[in-house]
Amino acid sequence: MKLSLCMAVLALAAPAVLAAADSERTVQDVKFAKGASTATLKGRVAGYSYVDYRLRAGAGQTIKVSMQASNRGNYFNLLPPGSNDVAMHVGQTGGNKFEGLLPDDGVYVLRVYLMRSEARRKHSSDYTLTVSVKGKALPALSPKADALVPETRFHATAKVRCAPHYTQVRECEAGVVRRGRDGTATVELMWNKAGKRRILFVKGRPEAADVPQAFTFSRNERGDFVLIFGDDERFEVPEPLVFGG
Repeated sequence: MKLSLCMAVLALAAPAVLAAADSERTVQDVKFAKGASTATLKGRVAGYSYVDYRLRAGAGQTIKVSMQASNRGNYFNLLPPGSNDVAMHVGQTGGNKFEGLLPDDGVYVLRVYLMRSEARRKHSSDYTLTVSVKGKALPALSPKADALVPETRFHATAKVRCAPHYTQVRECEAGVVRRGRDGTATVELMWNKAGKRRILFVKGRPEAADVPQAFTFSRNERGDFVLIFGDDERFEVPEPLVFGG
């Protein structure tokens, strides 16, 4: 069964911001008016300058973003919580519209930038970014309902079979934030020091992840969830990790 959080593309495009110094970065917090769930943000980028719009949201909420720009080389990326540059939506490959479920709680970043060829020529762009976050977040079970692993936010941890992109890693550390007794949970898979993948399960079904690639899932002979992202990234998530027991 094939699920798609967004377009089936690899996040290989390197935006101009990766070449920019911190002095080129502007940070703004997105604030919704009282009772509103949509905000309109206007700005301008020039050369290697870029803007990071920070937005706090929860797992299970739906984010919708669109951008109009005066320069065709002006895009936005959506970065999951804690990421400095790895995006779950890449404008240069996925376009300037995105809608999808959020897999985890935290501060997401909408990064507005010019593609490298435009930045190098010191071109500029005026843009209008429209952002909405709707739906109720899926709260984590309280420690009283499901005890936490000491000094972590996880209700359980495990080592799982995996094959992340561009590595020889075949075993990942996994942690789960359970959000219900029905298989609703965020599973976080970690490898090396920087590699991380977060997957939202809703009622025992993987529904969203923090990468642009489409993914498929199936069950193996042990009953594990087998998730394949793109052509060659694979994770095996044990059912008891998601449901508890």
